[in-house]
Amino acid sequence: MSTFSTPYAIAVVGAASGIGQAAAALMARRGAKIICLDRNGQGARATADEILATGGEASAYPIDITDRISNSAVWDSVIRETGQLHAVVNCAGITGQTNLKAHQVDPDDFDVVYKINMLGALLVSQAVLPHMLSKNYGRILHLASIAGKEGNAGMTAYSATKAGLIGMVKSMGKDYAETGITINSLAPAVIRTPMVAAMPDAQVTYMTDKIPMKRCGELDEAAEMISWIVSPACSFTTGFTFDLSGGRATY
Repeated sequence: MSTFSTPYAIAVVGAASGIGQAAAALMARRGAKIICLDRNGQGARATADEILATGGEASAYPIDITDRISNSAVWDSVIRETGQLHAVVNCAGITGQTNLKAHQVDPDDFDVVYKINMLGALLVSQAVLPHMLSKNYGRILHLASIAGKEGNAGMTAYSATKAGLIGMVKSMGKDYAETGITINSLAPAVIRTPMVAAMPDAQVTYMTDKIPMKRCGELDEAAEMISWIVSPACSFTTGFTFDLSGGRATY
């Protein structure tokens, strides 16, 4: 179990719901100061308020990680607030249009998915890396997907951009391997979020049949892994994609 000595500031992009929200709450309980970031600014604020109500430290900012100017300004504010930003967890991602053969994919939709899943991850990293380099310490974690490893039928844009994210993390991890900064990704299979819980049982069964454990992952399982990956304890792993797929991953 990873605990954080104070002050240890962690920014969570996508903190309004799902995996980001669960990770933010867990890491706050373990002593980290959490900066909640989300395109849904009200949702980010709600997560921060929940952390504050239970005695944790948190703040919130709305963010659009695809907008180069506003994205940079938000991170400047976060760094001023924290003094040192120790870690970033980037959970932002969209699937785009699905259930389409590759020849049916709308290039405009592909571009939207690319801007959030890949370009946004690059812009987040570029915004915080100079600061982390000045401190000789940092942890960056981007949420990828099993789709980026294996490819999901009917999800060309999502699979391609998550695969690209995994490649980008491999490269960036090597770029900063001697600096005290680690850059990794996490590749979940289907996780039991509220969205999944609302799906028909038959659809959930179809997805879990591909998982050797024959079940969805749970939010607390994702949060536990994230908490460790961005902690000081995870110090000799970089450029790596952690598996969270119940045995589905093949590499």
